[in-house]
Amino acid sequence: MALFNFGKKKEEKEMKTPVCACQGVSLSEEAEYAADERCPDVDEKAVCSIKVLGAGCKSCHEQYENTLKAVKDLGILAEPEYITDMQKVMEYGVMSMPALVVNEKVVSMGRVLKTDDVIDLFHKLGYKP
Repeated sequence: MALFNFGKKKEEKEMKTPVCACQGVSLSEEAEYAADERCPDVDEKAVCSIKVLGAGCKSCHEQYENTLKAVKDLGILAEPEYITDMQKVMEYGVMSMPALVVNEKVVSMGRVLKTDDVIDLFHKLGYKP
């Protein structure tokens, strides 16, 4: 019974989007060099990427501003990114916002951290500039 595709098995190709910054693509020598320039300490304790996930509300903007201040105070080279695209937010598994992602790992969600709290969080996690 092929009428209207009833009775046929649909072949769905499930593709999972990688959460890492490389998006699953291996880096060439030039790209590795560029990544090393962006994050000079190729160490798991170096801060290479910082993202604030939010819906665009006042609390999320406040979290982004507090994160910017903390990054400036600590002298971290990574520029915080503010992400409001809900599809990208859901890729991190975040259900309450704002959320803070450091090196592609969710480190805080559901509450607005003050600047000092963000600094303390970086220290607790062992991250260095």
